[in-house]
Amino acid sequence: MLFKSLTTRVIFISISLLAFGISAFAYINFKREQKHLINFARENTNLLLNTIESSVYNSMRIGNTQDVQIILEMVGQNHKLLGVRIFHPHGIVMKSSNPVEVGKPVDAGDYGLFINNRSEGIFPIPGQGEVLKMIKPIYNQEQCHICHGDKARIIGLLDVNYSLAETRKRMVEGAKLFVVSTAAIIAFLSAAVSLVLLKFVREPLNRIVRNMARVEEGDLSVRMRAEGTDEIGRLIESFNSMVGKLDTAKLELEQYHFHQMERADRLASVGEMAAGIAHEIKNPLTGIAAAITILRDDFPPADPRTEIVNEVLEQIKRLDKTVNDLLFFGKPTPPEPAFTDLNAILKKTLMFASQHRGGKNITKQLDLQEDLPPVYVDPKQIQQVFLNLILNAVQAMQDQGTLTITSELLERDGSPWVRVGIADTGSGIPQQILEKIFTPFFTTKAQGTGLGLAICHKLVTQHHGTISVTSHDGKGTVFTIELPASAIPAGFPGAGRGEPTIQV
Repeated sequence: MLFKSLTTRVIFISISLLAFGISAFAYINFKREQKHLINFARENTNLLLNTIESSVYNSMRIGNTQDVQIILEMVGQNHKLLGVRIFHPHGIVMKSSNPVEVGKPVDAGDYGLFINNRSEGIFPIPGQGEVLKMIKPIYNQEQCHICHGDKARIIGLLDVNYSLAETRKRMVEGAKLFVVSTAAIIAFLSAAVSLVLLKFVREPLNRIVRNMARVEEGDLSVRMRAEGTDEIGRLIESFNSMVGKLDTAKLELEQYHFHQMERADRLASVGEMAAGIAHEIKNPLTGIAAAITILRDDFPPADPRTEIVNEVLEQIKRLDKTVNDLLFFGKPTPPEPAFTDLNAILKKTLMFASQHRGGKNITKQLDLQEDLPPVYVDPKQIQQVFLNLILNAVQAMQDQGTLTITSELLERDGSPWVRVGIADTGSGIPQQILEKIFTPFFTTKAQGTGLGLAICHKLVTQHHGTISVTSHDGKGTVFTIELPASAIPAGFPGAGRGEPTIQV
């Protein structure tokens, strides 16, 4: 839970990086200081070696070998020097600050330096810690030939053992100081970084989270005060802007919802009233149509009044269709679904629509995909949808043009669907009213009720399908209906034996 917090993770990473960087820097400096102390001890030992060599050389040049022993004993009184001696190249101590060593074999470490042609080395000595051993050859110079002859090139080796105990002690003290100072610096910087992040990052983020929770609960009056122009400040300004826009959108949505509810209430009232009026009108209309039909049958064939009576009957049919639309929209009949072949319904509907007086000179084109699966719909209601759309297309082309009806199988979300397209080459529907054509009582026709497309939309929707329209000015309109397909049931007589493109 602790590391789920962004601020905690940032603090942890920052402290880890600080600790690593400072520790690495301190370690490098510690190693550098160690090397410096060792070099300082080496320089002191080398300086002491050169001084002893010079003193020994001056004493031996005049043949005073006793002074050499005295010099070595005096120098050996320094507590840092564990031993100062001169040993023969064969490894026997000839002079030493410790007279007991004279005549004995030199230490193996010292002699190993000579054998390996090395001038120095650091060796651990039990009870004394690390010791810096340095040797320097005493060459057989011309002045030395009197005592040593001229055959040997090296007549002895000056050996100094310098104790590094004090140096190591200083190194340990330095290491402790480095550790303590490094820990103190890391602790101070960690505390500073933590306070900065908690104050300027975590606290503002927590305020934003708390206010976001209030917004989620529906309080859109929340506003925050930006205390700077950094990223947090800009985030707070964006938050205020977002909440402000949400508040405005909420007010607009509430107002729109109110208008929609008001409109729906009006539509419901109009629907109930229209259904009642339509019911009251339908029965008298039927009686009027029957009476006028009887009167027309009594007229002689050449009677001029027959044409007027036929026109009256045509208007009565139009009124009857309007009344039926109102009755259906106000109280639609429940569907009676069955497995249906859409291709067969399209062919039958086109045959009925071809009898329309405005469709005589219009080219009808069928492009139906064969072997379509059936759809589970009410055949009568779907035929009503197709008939309405086909008649609208015929009326839109004004006695000339091409009516194209297509069907095809497609896949949507892994399920099969059947798509039907009804296209005309009329003048098209203006874009500004394209979104309103499915609204009840909206029409651009002088004698229309505005219910035909609304009924089509309702029928397709209650069959779990979709209906859409695309239109281009001067090029025509295409209505697309998509219905979910069903598995072919046992005994179904074919899933649509559509034909290729047919010119009617």
